[in-house]
Amino acid sequence: MNAKHTRIAGATVDRIEVRGRDLVADLIGKVSFTQMFLFHLLGREASTAQVAVTDAVLVAIMEHGLVPSAVAARLTLLGAPESLQGAVAAGLLGVGDRFAGTASACAEVLGSIVTAPQAERASRAAAIVESFRRERRLLPGFGHPTHRSGDPRVPRLIEIARVQGVPGRYIEALRLLEAAVKEVLGRPLPTNVSAAIAVALREVEIPPEAIRGVVLTARCAGLAGHLLEEMREPSANEMWQAAERAVPYRNTD
Repeated sequence: MNAKHTRIAGATVDRIEVRGRDLVADLIGKVSFTQMFLFHLLGREASTAQVAVTDAVLVAIMEHGLVPSAVAARLTLLGAPESLQGAVAAGLLGVGDRFAGTASACAEVLGSIVTAPQAERASRAAAIVESFRRERRLLPGFGHPTHRSGDPRVPRLIEIARVQGVPGRYIEALRLLEAAVKEVLGRPLPTNVSAAIAVALREVEIPPEAIRGVVLTARCAGLAGHLLEEMREPSANEMWQAAERAVPYRNTD
């Protein structure tokens, strides 16, 4: 029987070790949160580009106003004010395939374009869009209920990735996908921040299966701010009342 073990961290009476480094002597006060996050995640010291891009992504996706995850967190705190962790958890549960969590799915789509032979990438992009349209599925990374003429975070994140000297394969794949969307649908759809996150993180070799974890980490920080405001300046009760007014009870078909 193979012995089970973890390579991430362990603790003894007088020492905490993370990925082979002493937490107290080597890490606390010597690395930033983003550096530590990536070191913990990847199992090695992150490159300058990885830190810069991940840092930008964390800032970009941390906050977007009273979105469903923030509303869920505030309403949960209203019902259980003793459970800050429950309110944060409620908000994180709302990060998924429709709101905020589509970057990982977009990374998979873009990856299938990047791995195709150069001459076939445009046709691969078109086939993907056709497939999503035929199956009546939302194409991850496209469309936004607020930023209908373009998400302002997209060009900024791509610019930051370019400044770091990334290869550009995922940036090119996104451009091909955007062109395919316009061609297949007969109109453009705004590229949203999830696509930019997928592009930026994959350009610096953050694993696709870790991308949603990056998003959740950022949103957790954002929810902490919403909940502190809720404690000091409550608004959840008004949200509850507004929901009842907007969706009244009717005992008819």
